[in-house]
Parts: sequence; C-alpha cells; structure tokens
Amino acid sequence: MTHTLPKLPYSPEALEPHISKKTIEYHYGKHHMTYVKKLNDLIPGTPFEESSLDEIVIKADGGVFNNGAQVWNHTFYWEGFSPNGGGEPEGKLKEAIEAKFGSFEKFKEEFTGAATTLFGSGWTWLVRNQDGKLEIVKTGNAGNPLRDGKTPLLTCDMWEHAFYLDYQNRKPEYLAAFWKIVDWNKVAGRL
Repeated sequence: MTHTLPKLPYSPEALEPHISKKTIEYHYGKHHMTYVKKLNDLIPGTPFEESSLDEIVIKADGGVFNNGAQVWNHTFYWEGFSPNGGGEPEGKLKEAIEAKFGSFEKFKEEFTGAATTLFGSGWTWLVRNQDGKLEIVKTGNAGNPLRDGKTPLLTCDMWEHAFYLDYQNRKPEYLAAFWKIVDWNKVAGRL
C-alpha cells in the first residue's frame, strides 16, 4: 500500500491570519509530505506493507511508527480546522465538555495550559477514553492516543514547525489563534 498526502480541505491561505499560507506551505507541503515519503520508503519488506495508518499507529514501532503516526496526526490536525471555525461547540459535544470540565471556557483554559506546558515536541489532544469520558492528554514526539485505546477528537500540534514562522516562541498566541479556526462540527462528528 502506498500512502499519500491527503488534500487540504481548504486553500493554503484560507486560515490566515491565524495560520499563514507560508506556514502551511512548509508545515503541510514539506513536513507532512516528508513523513509520507519516509513512511513509504520504510514499509516495504515489513509486516506493515499493506497496513492502514491506524494499524501502523497502534502496532508499529521505530521509524515506521514515527513516520506513520506523524502522517496520521498531521492529517487529523489539518482536518480539524475550517476558515469558518471558532466559536463554541453545540449539542452532545458541548454537553460532554461541560460535564467533564464545568464549562467550555474552563476546557479551553485546561487544554491551552496543557499545550503550552508540553515540554519539547509533541501533541495535545482532546480524547474520549475507554469509559466514554472526555480527557485532555499530551503525547511527546509522534505519540498518538490510539495506542492507549482512546479516541482522538481534537489535536493541537506543538512541534515548533507548527507555529514558529507565525508566532516564534509565543505559544499562548498560537493557541489563541488555534481556537479561532477549530471546526467544532468536525470535532462533534468524531465524538
């Protein structure tokens, strides 16, 4: 199986001013594409030649895992945005967030805190755990909650290449922009 770079669900400039066209050209067009190419170079002759990305994320290790998980994570990240995003979720997602965190604002505060305090490179996630409850988790490097039996709903890429061109070391500003483009309909559909 050959893995491909999924098409963005919007144009490269569509998320401006929150994520610049230049960042998308590098982050999506170079970083994400490189993970796809490396994965395709690594899987021939392994048990993962015909595996889906989900199977690779859950079962692989080493370079196959790192590159496969980064393809999965980045695709999930890009698909969670919309030029018309932001605001607040509705319906069951809003109810689940309020049940777990007390309010949407408290959830945003906790998620932002988790993301901005993640040491090194990695990801911050909103997941549904095995008990059906929501939680915020942080993973280092290419980590993915699927490996722990959790269902990802939303992620924020905290690798420097995700934000450095636009925000340098100002992670809180990156997170403030992140909330303005989250596609809550997409996140609700994942729930």
